[in-house]
Amino acid sequence: MSIGRANTVLYCERWRETVEFYRSVLGLAVEFDNDWFVEFRLTGSSFLSIADAARATIGAVGGQGVTLTWMVPDPAATRTLLEDRGIDVTPIERRWEANVFYCHDPEGHRIEFWSNDT
Repeated sequence: MSIGRANTVLYCERWRETVEFYRSVLGLAVEFDNDWFVEFRLTGSSFLSIADAARATIGAVGGQGVTLTWMVPDPAATRTLLEDRGIDVTPIERRWEANVFYCHDPEGHRIEFWSNDT
């Protein structure tokens, strides 16, 4: 099997707030949007989409059972940026041979930021 493009779709009840979080707080680039679905580019071939659960055939899970995990070059700088933007973040911890911290989007999905630099 060969996968050329990856997209994770989060179905959200707090759709507008969640879209604004990824667009303005995290600063992700919008690849596609319409009145109920916004796709953000994460890397050259990976994407994150936020869908309005009220308009979709799949319901929201309220963040339960979902963790987005993203490698970043500098977790401390990323954490400071998010904290300065009013986001509640955890302390940086050492786990799985990586420096890791977490936050949650408005829908409750956990986001893990990590780097294996010491």
